[in-house]
Amino acid sequence: MDGRERPYSDSEHDSDRPSKRPRHHHSSSSAAPLLYPPHSHTSTSQPMNTTTTTTTTAAANGNGHAHDHGALPPLSLSILGVEPLDEFIRDVADFIHHHISTRPHELGGNVEVEARIGIIKDRDTGQRLQLPVRTETILEPNSLDIRFESNMSPKQHQHYNELLNALKTTPSSAHPASTLAYQHLHLIDTFYAPEGGGRGDKVRVTRDEKTSEVRECVRKIRLADINIYSPKRLADWRVSVNLEVPVPPPLGTSTHSRKKDRMQYSHEEFVIDLTQVTATAGGNSKAEILHELELELARPEYLLAAAAQRGDPAASEQERGAFDELIRAFVNNARILVRNADGGWQ
Repeated sequence: MDGRERPYSDSEHDSDRPSKRPRHHHSSSSAAPLLYPPHSHTSTSQPMNTTTTTTTTAAANGNGHAHDHGALPPLSLSILGVEPLDEFIRDVADFIHHHISTRPHELGGNVEVEARIGIIKDRDTGQRLQLPVRTETILEPNSLDIRFESNMSPKQHQHYNELLNALKTTPSSAHPASTLAYQHLHLIDTFYAPEGGGRGDKVRVTRDEKTSEVRECVRKIRLADINIYSPKRLADWRVSVNLEVPVPPPLGTSTHSRKKDRMQYSHEEFVIDLTQVTATAGGNSKAEILHELELELARPEYLLAAAAQRGDPAASEQERGAFDELIRAFVNNARILVRNADGGWQ
């Protein structure tokens, strides 16, 4: 908890943050050649912006200047001596926990939680949403006529590529042992109409482009989304909870395909996918090239185990708080990506 006392709240889920969450370190894989690979050039991008709002303990007078008698000693976190709960992170955690808990268990499959970086557009104007708020805001689902656009420009794609490569080659000084693992994937998704219709999206078959080996064959069911509007930033973001259900290889002809040139960065419990997609609808239709950035929780089994113990009085303090700690880091990583956007959304 970095020295902070337990948050004060009357929520049944409020508990101490664990002093240190169990880490799952992903082993680094050999870096294949990149479109913009690590070490391949001198990056001209600025270092990743990781600034957050901090509290100063220095006393200031009405003009913003420090008083002559110097800085005060460290102040209490509040009049109760505790730090109030971050309602934003709790709301995201509650959203994810609810849809994990109420998913259709009879279907089996893996839970997928991801954050996509993009912009929220007003359907009427086609422009980015404008709201009378000053800070990052979670939008009530289905309250506005909006759409989320995750396709970025090639320049924005390159910008993120260079920033992530810089983190790969220059680990954080705060956690030098916690580095980014990297792999370059070339995949082809083909999509098929679900047999007999039914709930969920089309069946997706993912193959390795080089070997044609089937990596997975799933039906992806969308459970819920929430959109986060960030008026001070050049990008917004969306959190999605999905269910991927393994299915037998489909028969018949595919409806469309997507060729994915993906640069995948793994860090602790998270995976960042920076992907160039070439989408083809079949026939003589013109291919569409898209660029996408998403953050995903790496281990669905750990997510579900942590969710099951959230607020459980029989679990240890660390186990009860593991889910909220995981989502806190997930939200922070999404915010870092959003704050480093430099524009260039399609």
